[in-house]
Amino acid sequence: MAYKIKILPRWIIFLLDILCVQSCIFFSFVLRFNFDLQAVSQYNIKLVLGITLALNTVLFYTLKSYAGIIRYTNIEDTFRLLIVNSIAAVLYFTIDLLSNHSLLFPISIVAINFFIVNFVLISYRLFVRYSFKFYKLHREDDRNKIKAAVYNTSEHGLLTKKVMNEMPNGDVQVVAFLDDMLSKSGKLMEGIPIYNTDETSLNKLRNEGIELLIIANRTIPKEKLNYLVDTCLNYGIRVQQVPPIQQWLNGKLDTDQLKNINIEDLLEREVIKINNEKLHSELRGKKILVTGAAGSIGSELVRQLIHYHPSLLILCDKAETPMHNLQLELAEKYAHANVKAYIGDICDLVRMEHLFEIYNPEIVYHAAAYKHVPLMEDNPSVAILNNVQGTKILAELSVTNEVEKFVMISTDKAVNPTNIMGTSKRIAEIFTQSFYKHLYKNAENNLNKNITFPTRFVTTRFGNVLGSNGSVIPRFKEQLENGGPITVTHPEITRYFMTIPEACQLVIEAGTMGKGGEIFVFDMGQPVKIVDLARKMIKLAGKEPDVDIEVVFTGLRPGEKLYEELLNDSENVMPTYHDKIMIAKVREYDFMAINDKINKLLVSARKHYTLETVAQMKELVPEFKSNNSFYENVVSD
Repeated sequence: MAYKIKILPRWIIFLLDILCVQSCIFFSFVLRFNFDLQAVSQYNIKLVLGITLALNTVLFYTLKSYAGIIRYTNIEDTFRLLIVNSIAAVLYFTIDLLSNHSLLFPISIVAINFFIVNFVLISYRLFVRYSFKFYKLHREDDRNKIKAAVYNTSEHGLLTKKVMNEMPNGDVQVVAFLDDMLSKSGKLMEGIPIYNTDETSLNKLRNEGIELLIIANRTIPKEKLNYLVDTCLNYGIRVQQVPPIQQWLNGKLDTDQLKNINIEDLLEREVIKINNEKLHSELRGKKILVTGAAGSIGSELVRQLIHYHPSLLILCDKAETPMHNLQLELAEKYAHANVKAYIGDICDLVRMEHLFEIYNPEIVYHAAAYKHVPLMEDNPSVAILNNVQGTKILAELSVTNEVEKFVMISTDKAVNPTNIMGTSKRIAEIFTQSFYKHLYKNAENNLNKNITFPTRFVTTRFGNVLGSNGSVIPRFKEQLENGGPITVTHPEITRYFMTIPEACQLVIEAGTMGKGGEIFVFDMGQPVKIVDLARKMIKLAGKEPDVDIEVVFTGLRPGEKLYEELLNDSENVMPTYHDKIMIAKVREYDFMAINDKINKLLVSARKHYTLETVAQMKELVPEFKSNNSFYENVVSD
């Protein structure tokens, strides 16, 4: 049965209120004189009722006390009635004074009437409201609704409960609140019990038929959110979240707007607070080049760097369509920024020379790289050309054109690498670090000859970023949408995760603090088991792992390892002023020897000699051990 009871016309409510007022003033006289009608007859009751009618008609009409919908009576409606009746009481008393106490409104009558009329007007409204609520709770349609609990009892929590329970055609009924503070005293909130968030309480809720937990608090700590989601999923309770207020449709919340918790919300850590004035002083007014600017990391770097007001931001990428999309986004959101899109391949020396000659960048963020492990395993020469030769070209041009700082973005796969991609990035690290050391020594030895101090090279190293192109989470989402199965390479495989904005914030911070030659590693938090990630995503989608959606193990891919590392066995770290950024103490190489080996490697890569290229990579990076790969038997020269 649909909820279609009509709303009474306002004029009927107006007449009911007037009738109540008239009845209350008469009853006040009767009550004052202990129901002695003879004593009441001494007063001019007709005149009293006439004055009461006239005054309250004006007050009700002026202050619109009749305008509220009775079934939704709230504090504001009640307060408005108190204001109307308070003004009426003052006017009664004033009339009595002006009439020289001529038996119209004695003080005792005014006082008694004030309490009686407020009681009657408010009570009949509350009676109607709770009658409707009782009716709704016992309708067959509502008995079939999904029972839900709301976390927490803040204003957002109360508003969420109100919207869910008062929506005529909604399919959710809030029957409980969760709150750690108020629950200890056994309180009720708007007649609904408040429970603790411990496992005992959540288990009790499940036994009482609760199927859904609605997170109304958008600022809930990540640890608390993870606890609630994990515990609720264990008890078969789905978890959804209220969107931010600015996303409510026309300023109102609808049940259709409730969203499932994203896995990114659970893996995401607390927002990093960076308020380093040095960032502004170093980046403001500078010409900054970002390579790989159309990629997931590069584009976020661009978005964040814009806020430091560089004089020019040069975006370099060879991917035309993503670059075009980024350019449109920046033109819409940051119309004030001076941004130049430059289509170019970092391996194209002539094109890169043109870039540096035309724009003369002062700071370079090098995010361009081939990063997909299986693809690079099949194409090692291309990985070397892009990740090593491209880095070498940019580094040498940066020095030639007196760039102040060169910040290279590396990966945790460069540590004890087991694949081509990780090794190519490690070789790029070795080149930039040894190149800087070589330039620095030359500059120190030639201080009296006015040799320009060299470009400072800084490397940042971190793990997987959430939502990056080709990462595991978008892949799992796609498989979920297609009904499964979700494919995981190995039951024990683990990875570190960091959000793209967080990673880019740390890159900018580390790049600013770097003096030259450092390899910065980031605090990636705790590693996550990929199979646990997959199963949690299935549960968050309201499905049962291995029942509704199957999890299939496909075996480690070529070059893939079970556990990623941020440091190899011979490295350790030193702290910095930022608790999430550390400096890795890595082995140093002689630049002249390394440069010769890299040049030899590039010759082989340009000829696309696969086995020879891999052998030379192993010679350059002795810790490179091919894993589950065709190149396991390839040995260095």
